[in-house]
Amino acid sequence: MRTRRLFLNRLDPAHEPTDAVVVIDVLRSFTTAAYAYAAGASTIYPVETISRAFRLQRRLPDAATTGAVGGGDPIPGFDFGNSPAALQGAQLHGRPLIQTTAAGVRGLTRFRHARALFAASLVLGRATARALRELQAEEVCFVITGEWVDRDGDEDIACADYIEALLHGEDPDPEQYAARVRNSDFGRRFQSGNHPNLPAGDLALCAQPDRFDFALLATQVDGQLQLRRSPAGADTLPAGIPNGLRLQHRGHAHA
Repeated sequence: MRTRRLFLNRLDPAHEPTDAVVVIDVLRSFTTAAYAYAAGASTIYPVETISRAFRLQRRLPDAATTGAVGGGDPIPGFDFGNSPAALQGAQLHGRPLIQTTAAGVRGLTRFRHARALFAASLVLGRATARALRELQAEEVCFVITGEWVDRDGDEDIACADYIEALLHGEDPDPEQYAARVRNSDFGRRFQSGNHPNLPAGDLALCAQPDRFDFALLATQVDGQLQLRRSPAGADTLPAGIPNGLRLQHRGHAHA
């Protein structure tokens, strides 16, 4: 299996993946999404802009909102920040959730026309790998969203490395990848105590490999992206995604 990575903030439009894409946001979008499902959310709607999120909420008055701007500060007027700790204690039973974030959701929106689109984080690592294996994937495109001018994004690269190892039939120690999440540029900011909206409790929840046994699959329904919690099985994928799907995994120099 050929393994490369594509970085969201330096995309090459000449090599657009069209088969299956795994968008990774460990700190914190897709960890938050996983905890939202554990809190009982019925459906998650990833929406790229704040204005669109509020418009969708008017159509879905029962929906809760979660999200953050670049750097991690909560969005004014939203029910929750982009915080797995906040969602861990939430009561969302049967309620939809609208999610807006500067990295992970933007990545999903960017690749919304891929044939198969997953949202991944370390807490979903093994389940995501299992879903990809059951597609009989030949190539996988992992999109790294956490790399910025002041961040190395190693929390997301570690997650990609973990899923890649599992896809190759290895059984690595997941703690080595959790340690990379904690020691990444962004992970250290959660430990510093200098950022009130980057609590250490969030980092602890994000650095728990395989906490959940479901994958998050993004689909479009009536033109709106939805994240669905699904067991990692091929029979949970949308109609039209065949076994033997070729998946493309792009763009990191050391791959």
